[in-house]
Amino acid sequence: MTAPPTHIPVLKEEAIEALNIDADDLVVDATCGRGGHARAILARLGDGGRLLAIDRDAGAVQCARLALGGDARFEIIHARFSHLGRILKERGLNGRVAGMLFDFGVSSPQLDSPQRGFSFNAPGPLDMRMDQSGGCSAAQWLERVDERQLATVLREFGEERFARAIARAIKRALARGPVATTTELAQLVAAAVPSRQVGKHPATRTFQAIRIAVNDELGEVGKVLPQALDGLAGRGRLVIISFHSLEDRLVKHFLREQATGDPWPPDLPVTEDRRRPTLKLIGKPRRAGPREVAANRRARSAIMRVAEKLAEPGEPGATRRAAR
Repeated sequence: MTAPPTHIPVLKEEAIEALNIDADDLVVDATCGRGGHARAILARLGDGGRLLAIDRDAGAVQCARLALGGDARFEIIHARFSHLGRILKERGLNGRVAGMLFDFGVSSPQLDSPQRGFSFNAPGPLDMRMDQSGGCSAAQWLERVDERQLATVLREFGEERFARAIARAIKRALARGPVATTTELAQLVAAAVPSRQVGKHPATRTFQAIRIAVNDELGEVGKVLPQALDGLAGRGRLVIISFHSLEDRLVKHFLREQATGDPWPPDLPVTEDRRRPTLKLIGKPRRAGPREVAANRRARSAIMRVAEKLAEPGEPGATRRAAR
């Protein structure tokens, strides 16, 4: 049997430290993947702790269960992380989570498996779904989207300056027949791009943009952030790792808004207690250091942001976490 693809968790030590875990805490790893961060979390938890994990990739869920399923403190659920609120409410855990971790984006095992269709480095079906149990593949999505919408996706999600030319080339090719493989799409894009960026394949931005659209990645982030806030207990930590500027922009704006509180007009003399902020920003955004980037090139674009939920007076558990 072939060994499952490996995955190196990015900013692992920094993320675990930022979660500020106590032995008996309830922690959520909302993007478990192959369990790299989950193992480190479990190592910090005692017998009374609990780790609830979520992943939308059935293969990742299977790997995590094989690796960690024997630990009574661990549970993993196959679901989109945008279902977080429902999952917590069904288990009576909303408002009780001490630490919550998100590691957005595509994982190394997904990128490295030709059958998943995320990469043009090897021929494979043009799939790109993080959850292959439902939804339309990238090939099906390209058939359905019109040229104008496709160009918009390439420009906005991939920041592709040749978006119109690429969209035109793809739709013309589809008029002649299916574009079903990663290599077919990569060749189409390469032929449509009039100039090349040194050291970067001309299809890189196109593949990224289509992947984001197929999986509604930005929509998922926008949906889950308010749910994460609701799920946290007072003094609970929210740790978010992003790999794309659009994801990080959503995270940054949400955290800043929640840390600022109600948007009173700037000329009104409003005291802090009237603003009612819900989060406190913890430290500055963190990036992987040179040593980590040298060992794992995919860490170079990672950025981690941390916030802590402000506790209401008298909230259960707030005194304990505040005293640390």
